[in-house]
Amino acid sequence: MLVFVTSHKGGTGRSVTAANIAYRSALSGRPTCYLDYDFGSPTAGITFQIPQATNGVEGAGPNGGGLHRYLRGEIPSPEQLDVWGTSERSSLRQRPAGSGSLVLLPGQRHGSEFGFTNDIAKRCAELFLRLEEEFDLTLVDLSAGRSYASQIALAATATPTMRKVGARWLVFHRWTPQHVTAAADLAFEAGGIVAMGKEYGHEPDRLRESLRFIRTAVINPRGPEVGHLDLAQQAFLRKCDAELSELARRRGTGRTTLLGTVPLDPLLQWREQLISDHDVQSKIANARTVDAFVELTEKLFDDTAWETV
Repeated sequence: MLVFVTSHKGGTGRSVTAANIAYRSALSGRPTCYLDYDFGSPTAGITFQIPQATNGVEGAGPNGGGLHRYLRGEIPSPEQLDVWGTSERSSLRQRPAGSGSLVLLPGQRHGSEFGFTNDIAKRCAELFLRLEEEFDLTLVDLSAGRSYASQIALAATATPTMRKVGARWLVFHRWTPQHVTAAADLAFEAGGIVAMGKEYGHEPDRLRESLRFIRTAVINPRGPEVGHLDLAQQAFLRKCDAELSELARRRGTGRTTLLGTVPLDPLLQWREQLISDHDVQSKIANARTVDAFVELTEKLFDDTAWETV
C-alpha cells in the first residue's frame, strides 16, 4: 500500500507521526518503507537517528545519492538504508523478533525543492511500482503545502501503470481554527490535492474517498491532563473544542473524514523521535501516544475506516 502524508505547513507533527507509523508497521511484521519527499528539508534521518542521513545523504558519483538525484535522472536508483542496521539508537540496532524490514529512502543533503517535469513523474511512478512489489507499506512524506512534491506524486499516481496500486492520502493538522481551515483548503480548494489531482486525470470523487485527516497535539478537554486548570479554563477549553468540531464538520474535516488523533506528548514536543515501548516503560512517553500510533497504523489497512459515509 502506498500512503502519502502531507500538511498545509510545517510544525503539525506530520513527519514524526508518519515515522512512528512506519516503525509500528514494521514491528507488526510488515515490510515497511519510508520515503523522505520533503525536498526542501529532508530530515527523516534525524527521526530515525541515522548519522549518515542527517538532513539527507551526501551521495556522489554514478550510483550514490538520495531521492533528489534519482528523480532528476542522475542515478539509477536512490540509496536505501536499513533502519534496523544503521540507526545509532540502541533500541533500533537490533531488529526485533517477528518484525518486518524498515527501510528509509533519504533525500539529498543540501537539497531543495525542484520543479515538475514529465520525466520526473515517470521516474517517480517507476520507483513506486518497485517499492509496491517489495513492501507492504510505503509511506511518502511530502513537502508541506501546495508543493512540487505533491504535484509529482499526483502526476505519478495518475499514470496508467499506477492506477492498479492502492494509494491513500493523510493530511495532518493541529487542533486550532487556523490549522483546521488551512488543512481543508489544502485538501479541497483551488490548487489543493483534489483539484491538482483532477488536472492529472484523477477522478475527484475517488481521490476524496482516499483522503483522511489526522489531528495532532490534541488535548482531551475532559481528560485528566486538564485537571490542574481552573474551572473557568476547563469550561473555555470544552467550548473551544465544541467550536472546532463544528468548524471541522463544515469544512469537511470532521468525524467522517478523520482517521485518528495523536495526543499532546511531551516527548514529541521536546524531541521529534520514534517512541519505543521502553520510552513508555521509563515514563518519558505516554502509553496512549503509542496506542494512537498503533491504531492509526492498523486503520491504514482497515478498509472500513475508508468507506464513504
